[in-house]
Amino acid sequence: MSGLTTTLETPTGGKYEQPTGLFINNEWVKGVDGKEFEVYNPANESVTCKVSEATEKDVDIAVAAARKAFEGPWRKETPENRGKLLVKLSELFEKNLDLLASVEALDNGKAYNMAKVDISMCAGTLRYYGGWADKIEGRVTDTTPDTFNYIKKEPVGVCAQIIPWNFPLLMFAWKIAPAIACGCTVVIKTAEQTPLGGLVAANLIKEAGFPPGVINVISGFGKTAGAALASHMDVDKVAFTGSTVTGRSILKAAAGSNLKKVTLELGGKSPNIVFADADIDNAISWVNFGIFFNHGQCCCAGSRIYVQDTIYDKFVEKFKERAQKNVVGDPFAKDTFQGPQVSQLQFDRIMNYIKAGKEAGAKVEIGGNRKGDKGYFIEPTIFSNVTEDMKIMQEEIFGPVCAISKFSTQEEAIRVGNATTYGLAAAVHTKNLNTAIEVSNALKAGTVWVNTYNTLHHQMPFGGYKESGIGRELGEDALSNYLQTKTVSIRLGDALFG
Repeated sequence: MSGLTTTLETPTGGKYEQPTGLFINNEWVKGVDGKEFEVYNPANESVTCKVSEATEKDVDIAVAAARKAFEGPWRKETPENRGKLLVKLSELFEKNLDLLASVEALDNGKAYNMAKVDISMCAGTLRYYGGWADKIEGRVTDTTPDTFNYIKKEPVGVCAQIIPWNFPLLMFAWKIAPAIACGCTVVIKTAEQTPLGGLVAANLIKEAGFPPGVINVISGFGKTAGAALASHMDVDKVAFTGSTVTGRSILKAAAGSNLKKVTLELGGKSPNIVFADADIDNAISWVNFGIFFNHGQCCCAGSRIYVQDTIYDKFVEKFKERAQKNVVGDPFAKDTFQGPQVSQLQFDRIMNYIKAGKEAGAKVEIGGNRKGDKGYFIEPTIFSNVTEDMKIMQEEIFGPVCAISKFSTQEEAIRVGNATTYGLAAAVHTKNLNTAIEVSNALKAGTVWVNTYNTLHHQMPFGGYKESGIGRELGEDALSNYLQTKTVSIRLGDALFG
């Protein structure tokens, strides 16, 4: 591993050795072309380090390693042992929680205390699917007396997994855990903005005892490495989390190559609906968390807030007071809730949306500006006087920016809640059980929270309606993404056909 690490230091984790190579076949290697790219610290805009860049050639090598493992020893591995490996990896995540959380805070800019929650959720996800590995069962179906039929589940094969930068290690765990439980092998590409956590986790994969080639971790850009994975003729399935625009490209690449299976967890523009009978303080607490959690860089962020007209003015004032208490600053400070946006590109994109909202006539209730003069920090921003046709109400901003509007009736709340091309998540705040159930059932969203927000759990399926994606992550549902169904029909006796 000589020359493929660099010593880094964080305020919470101290000094550590950061891998910088490509993790292929349980070995650290340089890219074939020797390319590297810089990784930036979003809190101060400095270069953290350089890591190896995977090109199409490296993708070919990683896929070949995954194929060899799948067709070889991994295919003969027992479900029980697959589960044990996932549980062992879960334990290593817990053992190295402080280090992994520190790397996430350094790489992504998220608050260290929030990152610790992410790592705990990683461990929970890995352990959960470790428990599923030996519970994937087929069945026998009785059709005729002279036929014995059984239906079995088999791993789909080599899986390409492309993850985003907003929850680097959590998405890492979400992707690899069900694939490994089902007996697949993996080539996972981290986001170019946040490759460091996945590379640290690769060392834990080897320490846990995974055989060579089962999980390969590469760093690279979407237009090269990501595109190569999506169109690769020896990849059996691709899973992607990210923007809807990129998701379309991946779907086209899969269709244009070998018609590999595809799951997509894409964007959102989620409605957060507050009825007049809601506990207003509780609702504001969850609305605040729903949009400003993870700096607004959350696919299911509650960015469209609809409040019933009779409490609208009171709600807006209290919401402004609550949002102004969010501490924006150094990710490693104890009281920080919101760190910087992930990159200059994302910072500029969000600021352009804020500009568009102002120009369209929306009112800035709070925020709307850069915070400080170093790092990609943006003030928590609330827009009012927003109409449905405004860009800030229709497009995913992916930052600490929300638009608030009023409604009068339950029917109107449902109509505006569904008035988007997305359908990832939604929320309803009310004390009335009938209202909660009726509105939840009417909203076209994969997840609907009632009197809460962003409360994800590895046992609960997550995914979207409409342009928010295809398939589901988490829960038992995620296993189907990585399984093929085979029917075997055996004729009994010796009767001839005809």
